[in-house]
Amino acid sequence: MAESAIRNVVEAIHSSPIQAVVYLSGGASQSLGWLMSVPGASNTLLEAVVPYSMISMVQLLGRVPNQHCSQAMANEMALLAYNRALTLSKPGCKVLGVGFTGTLATSRPKRGDHRFFLSIRSSDRIWETSVTLIKGKRSREEEDKVASCVLIQAMAKACQVSETFDSGLTESEVPNESETRFSEEEELEQLIDGQLSSKIYLFSKDANESNGDRKIILPGSFNPLHDGHLKLLEAAMSVCEGGYPCFEISAVNADKPSLSVAEIKDRVKQFEVLGKTIIVSNQPFFYKKAELFPGSSFVIGADTAARLINPKYYEGSKTRMLEVLGDCKRTGCKFLVGGRNVDGVFKIGEDLGIPEEIRDMFISIPTDKFKMDISSTELRNNKGGVIS
Repeated sequence: MAESAIRNVVEAIHSSPIQAVVYLSGGASQSLGWLMSVPGASNTLLEAVVPYSMISMVQLLGRVPNQHCSQAMANEMALLAYNRALTLSKPGCKVLGVGFTGTLATSRPKRGDHRFFLSIRSSDRIWETSVTLIKGKRSREEEDKVASCVLIQAMAKACQVSETFDSGLTESEVPNESETRFSEEEELEQLIDGQLSSKIYLFSKDANESNGDRKIILPGSFNPLHDGHLKLLEAAMSVCEGGYPCFEISAVNADKPSLSVAEIKDRVKQFEVLGKTIIVSNQPFFYKKAELFPGSSFVIGADTAARLINPKYYEGSKTRMLEVLGDCKRTGCKFLVGGRNVDGVFKIGEDLGIPEEIRDMFISIPTDKFKMDISSTELRNNKGGVIS
């Protein structure tokens, strides 16, 4: 009966529109079996990682942890899992990051408590759970099952699944649970500080009807958003075989101060008015954008493409330029290039002398589909052509 109840909850999780990345260490291993054995697992599970050894955990965190089993560790794992889920998820999909760390019964007696910590992160909140188990009451397998049950119940709650089941905890093993919500301003502060990798605003009416797993991204400062941006992305979509169209702003600039929360919100409002999806990231460089949005196509002007292939921006080294763009290529990313004035001459991709090694990354948008050259700087000065 218990296994049937667990299966029903997992089926309900798989039927929800939410995807997740799960990082586990020290227990709850049976939860992965339940998630993966019930049909529909690919609807939910993007990736599961078990960093069990010290070196594996160090590589995940990017540092040596002070304490392996704590709420802070579970929170950090959940945040990493959430950012990873943003990278792996389908365009427009809501995601969760799940972090679990435990110290359970083992082959030798333990002096400390048998306990575990669980954290689940979404865009606007974090759920925390800690449980101390009665020492000696259960075998390792039984403790792992209890921890797995608590994890599945927490995922169900985060997915707004109402069905539940008995976790196997006794009356004295009361979970310590909390839920913390973040305002939009707090989320954006976390993004600027580098905690969150991106935040997506799903303003498009067809956000849940994307005809492809990859994103077609037009990056920019959008100060202001204008007709040229809109028509360039529209033209780019016409030369793509499917994909989810969206715009992207980096809150962090390479050679200027980061945008303030107020500035970000003002620029985002432009897209809300038009019903266009906008992503706010913290990556100003294309090689980092490629890591954050693998498999995506970036829509750029010929002037930006010219800078991308100019060794001047790679410490004067053509070899370094090819290495960096080669890394972008290995993420599956491409560049869709619209015609722009370059040094006073209107050029398209074929006019730029792109090196053969990376030429297949750059796809020109035909001039019969797009031929505009609008400057945001001039629009700010002249107040013309601004979308409002």
